[in-house]
Amino acid sequence: MSTNMIGIEKDTAQELAVKLNVLLANYQIYYQNLRGFHWNVTGPSFFELHAKFEELYTGANEAIDEIAERILTLGQTPLHTFNDYIEVAQIKVAKNISDGKETVKATIENLSQVIEIEREILNLANEADDEGTATLMSDYIKEQEKTVWMLNAYVK
Repeated sequence: MSTNMIGIEKDTAQELAVKLNVLLANYQIYYQNLRGFHWNVTGPSFFELHAKFEELYTGANEAIDEIAERILTLGQTPLHTFNDYIEVAQIKVAKNISDGKETVKATIENLSQVIEIEREILNLANEADDEGTATLMSDYIKEQEKTVWMLNAYVK
């Protein structure tokens, strides 16, 4: 068995990178959806949602960079075109949504899809003894589950 520069079996690292690229693509669409919600949200909750979406897209932007760097650390290449993101992502582009509750519901759906992908990667990373990827996914899941809980409380 040959390993990559961080000691992970090359085939496993490639498999992890493929999954991380799926996550990266979904994060990119999630990020852009959040930007659109931030810009276009209307209604009585404008000020609080405008600020919340900025907080969320700032965090998503940081995660995008971390995921791409993790793919590179595994010895692979991150996706980097919008065509690739749209082709690979399960999250759909949110267009013309401005109602506060609808933007929050769409964000919950987006995050739920992201968490599902992260759990897959977490399991694969644990099997591969890839602590770096596992820790990254675990940290994301913990934070996003809390965010989903809070957003759900908001729309009820």
